[in-house]
Amino acid sequence: MSEYVLEMTNVSKSFPGVKALDHVQLKLRPGKVHALMGENGAGKSTLMKCMFGIYKMDEGQIMIDGKPVTISDPMDALKKGIAMVHQELQPIPARTVGENIFLGRYPLKKALGFIPMVDHKKMYEDTAALLKKVRMSFDPRQKVGDLSVSQMQSVEIAKAVSANCRVLILDEPTSSLTSNEVEALFRIIEDLKADNVAIVYISHKMDEILRIGDEVTIMRDGRYIGTWDARELTTEKIITQMVGRELTNLYPPKNNVPGEVVFEVKDFTSINPRSFRHVNFQLRKGEILGVGGLVGAQRTELMEGLFGIRSHSSGQIMYKGRELTINRPKDAIDQGIAMLTEDRRGSGIMGVLSVADNISISSLNQYLDYGFCINSKKVERLVQDNVHKMNIKTPSSRTQIKSLSGGNQQKVLVGRWLANNPDVLILDEPTRGIDVGAKYEIYCIIEELARSGKSIIMISSEMSELIGMSDRIMVMCDGRVTGFIDGKDATQENIMALATQFE
Repeated sequence: MSEYVLEMTNVSKSFPGVKALDHVQLKLRPGKVHALMGENGAGKSTLMKCMFGIYKMDEGQIMIDGKPVTISDPMDALKKGIAMVHQELQPIPARTVGENIFLGRYPLKKALGFIPMVDHKKMYEDTAALLKKVRMSFDPRQKVGDLSVSQMQSVEIAKAVSANCRVLILDEPTSSLTSNEVEALFRIIEDLKADNVAIVYISHKMDEILRIGDEVTIMRDGRYIGTWDARELTTEKIITQMVGRELTNLYPPKNNVPGEVVFEVKDFTSINPRSFRHVNFQLRKGEILGVGGLVGAQRTELMEGLFGIRSHSSGQIMYKGRELTINRPKDAIDQGIAMLTEDRRGSGIMGVLSVADNISISSLNQYLDYGFCINSKKVERLVQDNVHKMNIKTPSSRTQIKSLSGGNQQKVLVGRWLANNPDVLILDEPTRGIDVGAKYEIYCIIEELARSGKSIIMISSEMSELIGMSDRIMVMCDGRVTGFIDGKDATQENIMALATQFE
């Protein structure tokens, strides 16, 4: 028997205009957590999709227990003991937790002695036992669409565990989880290690990697850089290998100078009594206002209310001294307000459309000839200007956005809103699922916008990001604003104190 449960050697994969993988290797030991790291666009997810049968390799070989295998599709991968939890979740919202977990492999029974039917009783009993095993307290009959993003991610993890896999791929598994849910995931990982499951763990969170990783493989620009024992590494060493240079500062210098108050929210209350209520805050010209709080604090819901996505029962939104009426997103856009959503895949990018289409979609009315004919040359100039300004790495402006890395997708979305030249820009988790190099580029863009006089509201669940980027931090708990902290005085302790200030 081989000492490795799975090996990938000399794996290459190309897409039109880009070589995503260039003779990459990966070797997984049973009962070990193997961290796979690299910047967005390094090829991590592409390599995993080759392992899971989503992509066909152009070159290379996969071996299980030392024997060459061919993985034709994801179902074949599952049969061979490989399961994967994707970074971008794809649940079926209208179906139950149990139906999502056992999708494609429902337990069957025979009616009238010969007609196969789904055995719902067994499916829900097995789901309940599985959820108990992985310490998740969901109702197996609850519709997945009623769950939060973090709960959906937990269901996907339970689904992978249910397959009794020998190799489990976790692609950014904690990007939407609370600290308690992260601890629950780590307990599940320890249980799986005890069962000799090999785990591929993709994450940009260095503290997680150094805490649970046994081995670390680093990729850069589609190439294999090396594999190390996790105990030999530090955050600085990992970053240097990932980006090919040392990053001395994680955040750009703050040169913006907040001016007069331009945006004010007074007694803003949701129509939903369990959501945000009696919110008051001011935003200054050229200011970066961070918004902190734990999952469930209603930060996103508040911003969606201000942007017209959610209804409110009372309150005022003032801009430069006049009251705004915002009942739908178009009203907000017309008033110079833009919002970058938390869910990049679900409500951000239009995956089957091109980079050009995604950048220009919100501002096409500015490029019409005779009021109805789109001026393609002007649109292309807008797109090329944004590709250059945002340093978007794409083979061409006609490339489908879904083939870009997460960091480049995020920069396209920022470019989309900047094409409208907004005065107030709401950024909900702008660096979620993005590597340190791409994060720094996003931070520089945010700082430059603030320096040019744009007013920024930035929601972030990363305290270091809030502290490193914000002029002021507004902290929420259970739908209420519990306090404000000057950026220079902010610490993780005083943010957390306000974030847990329940009534």
